[in-house]
Amino acid sequence: MATGERETVCVTGGSGFIGSWLVRLLLRRGYSVHATVKNLHDPSETEHLRALEGAEERLHLFAIDLLDADSLRAAISGTVGVFHLASPCIVDRVHDPQSQLLDPAVKGTLNVLQAAKESGVRRVVLTSSISAIVPSPDWPADTVKDENCWTDVEYCKKNEVWYPASKTLAEKAAWEFSKENGLDVVVVNPGTVTGPIIPPTINASMLMLVRLLEGCSDEYPDYYMGPVHVEDVALAHILLYENPQASGRHLCVQSIIHWCDFASKVAELYPQYKVHQFLKDTQPGLVRAKDPAKKLIALGLDFKPMEKIIEDSIESLKSKGYIS
Repeated sequence: MATGERETVCVTGGSGFIGSWLVRLLLRRGYSVHATVKNLHDPSETEHLRALEGAEERLHLFAIDLLDADSLRAAISGTVGVFHLASPCIVDRVHDPQSQLLDPAVKGTLNVLQAAKESGVRRVVLTSSISAIVPSPDWPADTVKDENCWTDVEYCKKNEVWYPASKTLAEKAAWEFSKENGLDVVVVNPGTVTGPIIPPTINASMLMLVRLLEGCSDEYPDYYMGPVHVEDVALAHILLYENPQASGRHLCVQSIIHWCDFASKVAELYPQYKVHQFLKDTQPGLVRAKDPAKKLIALGLDFKPMEKIIEDSIESLKSKGYIS
């Protein structure tokens, strides 16, 4: 596939934490970008995108609603590739899972894929999550979880763990659509994404880090599998788009570790914060692994080390005033 100059692609959820980084890197590579936001009149969604290098010449913003197929058609029309990132991320305080999470995730994904098919898009890169891999309590013990592992949706429903359910159902719907309609879809499954912040707000993963620095003792047994730098996640999307041989799911984590391991490293690097010291494993049954993202590594992605992930994240939180 071509690598850039004057090729036009669409990024849904372009104003978000990962989306902003993806738009930045695509513009740097010479792409023209249709980036979607919820509200074109909200400066918190648009100003940081319009300030990116190359944005004045090659960035076009579109307001979309994932449940409004016409708005998606307008954004995707005229593009040759789609990066579908837009999906609600609510870890707690889910009052109506169907309307808050499941419908936007599943129906929104299908609406994006239908618009991509109608527009003759060459490839769709779908942002799924490790939340479509864990929780998976029936995965064989002592076996590293990889792209063959799927979240147990019935477990999620029973335990009211709705975000992993939404990501899993959306990804499965995408694979079914791809199979039935001959649309080229590849998937990236990022872990807990942190790093330098471009938007004026922070994502759920960065909020987890803020809480950790404040002494929070939450263990995230159903949500955590390992860290990854936001720039690496954006690069992973581009690698999957530009490499014709890429196919299937792609685990995107620097390592598979427990939340307690991550917390210990944060405490070691930043002893001035009141990081909670966990006395036991926080992800029971999760087998630790170095370099687990073998498919992305084979495509040339060199993951930043955990120290870099933590330092870039905390320094960015400081610079943005989220921590002192």
